[in-house]
Amino acid sequence: MSTAPRPPAIASLVPSLFVVIWATGFIAARLVAPYSEPLTFVAARVVSVAAVLAVIAWIAGARWPRDALGWRNALVAGVLMQGLYVLGVFWSVHRGLPAGIAALVGSLQPLLTAMLARPLLGEFVSRRRWLGIGIGFVGAGLVLAPKIGAADTSGIPPLALAACLGAMAAMTLGTLWQKRTSAAADLLTNATVQFVGAAALAVPLALLAEEGRVTPALPLAFGMAWSVFVNSVAGILLLLWLIRRGAVAGVASLLFLVPPVSAAMAYLLFGEALTPIQIAGMAVATAGVAIANRG
Repeated sequence: MSTAPRPPAIASLVPSLFVVIWATGFIAARLVAPYSEPLTFVAARVVSVAAVLAVIAWIAGARWPRDALGWRNALVAGVLMQGLYVLGVFWSVHRGLPAGIAALVGSLQPLLTAMLARPLLGEFVSRRRWLGIGIGFVGAGLVLAPKIGAADTSGIPPLALAACLGAMAAMTLGTLWQKRTSAAADLLTNATVQFVGAAALAVPLALLAEEGRVTPALPLAFGMAWSVFVNSVAGILLLLWLIRRGAVAGVASLLFLVPPVSAAMAYLLFGEALTPIQIAGMAVATAGVAIANRG
């Protein structure tokens, strides 16, 4: 019996799996927050991920970059996507930026990606995709609206907000850089080098800005293990696969589903209530992503 239809069927599940895995990052961040300083946690995380991916790449016999250009491209992507982005989000929330505002800022990424895809990649963004991106942004906003309304937005620290905006811009540029420079790179070794770049940024920053305070606890150990093996190793490999195979604006639009999925996880794990407007927002965001990625 022929097994030809299986790869497309499996591939169709990858975007959904990516969204679920990416959304767990916010849950893990909440879980470990009482036990570790943010930059210290991120530094330990990216170093651990780089080590795990290097071992996997060695066992698999994966092909490493053949020249300095290949190493440079992966390192730049890592500094942007895994270094500046993650550090900026963790630092801004730690410095008082409400989580709802941080998530809303992150929801701007697909819009910025779509705007830059044409001039930087020559990628045409159709009206249908623009419509889907707009609908997805509205849906994400509805999901986050109750959290934003509950926060004292008048006291948003300007520096923390600027850091979060910078993190969003870094992730956008990293995604575009990855799409433009790494079409022929091995996904496994490319991801490994990315986390080496992130570690080269995160470790010195953590040493300079923090005291390295860590309180050993089971939630911290579980959160670190989940962040390393699931959220980072599995998540980044799925993201790089999606970027390689799809239009970058369409891949970015998947991030509109992260706030709804995170909200649903918070409801199940922490008992956070879901309001009718959030449930409606989930449906709207899902419809927007479906329109943006149709076909």
